[in-house]
Amino acid sequence: MVALKGVGIGLRREHHADILRTERHVDWLEVITENFIDHGGNSIRLLDEVRERWPIGLHGVSMSFGGPDPLPDDYLSHIAALCDRLGAEEYSDHLCFSGAHGVFFADLLPLPQTHEAVEHVAKRIRYVQEALGRPVMIENISYYAEIPGNEMGHSEFVTRICEQADCGLLLDCNNVFVNSFNHGGDPLERMLELPLDRVGRIHLAGHKYKGQPPMAIDNHGSPVPDPVWELYDAALARTGQVPTLIEWDLEIPDLDRVLDERDKAAVIWERHGG
Repeated sequence: MVALKGVGIGLRREHHADILRTERHVDWLEVITENFIDHGGNSIRLLDEVRERWPIGLHGVSMSFGGPDPLPDDYLSHIAALCDRLGAEEYSDHLCFSGAHGVFFADLLPLPQTHEAVEHVAKRIRYVQEALGRPVMIENISYYAEIPGNEMGHSEFVTRICEQADCGLLLDCNNVFVNSFNHGGDPLERMLELPLDRVGRIHLAGHKYKGQPPMAIDNHGSPVPDPVWELYDAALARTGQVPTLIEWDLEIPDLDRVLDERDKAAVIWERHGG
């Protein structure tokens, strides 16, 4: 297995033809598990070719750690096989629920921030870590409504889960900013309340504003804005050189434009070395 280091980008379909031809520097690539799990043919051939040049990180979108349905063992075995094939040291997915009673939602929905939810999610994370045979990181999501009946704040909720599950945190700086803009509070203070000692990876992305009064929407469809760069710089000052990813999932530009963002992140990343 190869540890991730430096700044990477998410591998998206729009760049499949160009990524193997680029001569620009990129440290690693992240792939969405559901785009490749249990696939064969061209998809796997591409991953094998990419793997020859770069380390690959795996990131999921449908684990539904907070959901009520049992975690399917066949799904976990397919993920474990893909991790083994790509040499992935750890696995990440979102702190949310994304399905219930056999119905999969297209959204990453927030959980009630209660002691019961902490126990439920932590138990499921421990089960997944055992099934995959590798550490798991949970990502702090953006959310647009708070579930009634919360017994603690978001940062405490995330911290308690990480501690009880003994898992890592994938810190999404854009999500921290979006939540602060929509629900109030200083984004830097919100971020510093998270368990930064458990951060194993950082995501950076853009957002847009919609409505009146405006709401920030985490759409991964634009360059990383200045406030998110500031949070990233502040995060690395606490975590050190954590592997970092540029996400761009909507209105995807050409590969060079995404790599320009990667290069900006790399300048900040290098500044926090040693």
